[in-house]
Amino acid sequence: MYDYDLLVVGSANADLVIGVERRPGPGETVLGSDLSVHPGGKGANQAVAAARLGARTALLARVGDDAHGRLLLDSQRSAGVDTAGVRSGGAPTGVALITVDPSGDNSIVVSPGANARLSPEDVRDAAPLLAASRVVSTQLEIPLETVTEVVRGLAPGSRFVLNPSPPVELPAEILAACDPLIVNEHEARVVLGAAEAPSADPAGDSDEPADWARALLALGPRSVVITLGERGALVADDRTTTLVPSVRVRAVDTTGAGDAFTAALAWRLGAGEELAAAAAYAARVGAVAVTRAGAQVSFPTAAEVASLHDGESSAQEVSR
Repeated sequence: MYDYDLLVVGSANADLVIGVERRPGPGETVLGSDLSVHPGGKGANQAVAAARLGARTALLARVGDDAHGRLLLDSQRSAGVDTAGVRSGGAPTGVALITVDPSGDNSIVVSPGANARLSPEDVRDAAPLLAASRVVSTQLEIPLETVTEVVRGLAPGSRFVLNPSPPVELPAEILAACDPLIVNEHEARVVLGAAEAPSADPAGDSDEPADWARALLALGPRSVVITLGERGALVADDRTTTLVPSVRVRAVDTTGAGDAFTAALAWRLGAGEELAAAAAYAARVGAVAVTRAGAQVSFPTAAEVASLHDGESSAQEVSR
């Protein structure tokens, strides 16, 4: 029935990366390494990550008619992604300015460029792609109205996955379609804070991810995944809340690791796995990715994920 395991609708950026001993404070200048340029963007990253794992993947995005756009298209095609849905021209390719410190942590500033021109009309024009896709994944480096159109264009039986990054207040129509909504700790707090009056926050001042999950589910998603860095990930739906442990590795660069996690999770859900099992697999994919520098170049194949020995306990259900 489906031609694609995963359709990613999202951003495609050129990542301009500089290594720094520490990130500068306000008004401060620091020296960094030589500048390197890599294909990136949350949408393009997810598409490459899924294709590397073996998923039949397509990308709906916009790039500029420029060198950065050609770099991105070449990267997608090399990974085996179907780029028939990638539109070109109208604005320069989006750019992400990334600093990476010795611990592997990064800070990112994005100039959207052509990503801001990915329109609801583009989504409607790509209706055959949506109809042919088992799972559709998107993010918020494209206009929110475009994400809304994706939800409206979903084929019967297909699954919608959203990583609201950068996080904003989400309309009820989008929230109701999420299965799952994937957030990190910062994104969870922003989505909750934007959606609720302070006096009505069901999570209150809690620092417990399980409380955040319950509060997020109350907004309407069918399921929620909260990534917790070294603590793993919490997955929740209306029946259970489960903690999926992290995989212990030495991090070199965390750039793109969240995208690799989301892509792997979306693919495994489409293959019929339960949410906790899909998240556990996604954690292994993300763990391999952080041991290598860069975004798309760090994403593993399925064979590399299978060879990773985590030595960790299995997912554990959390009392609700």
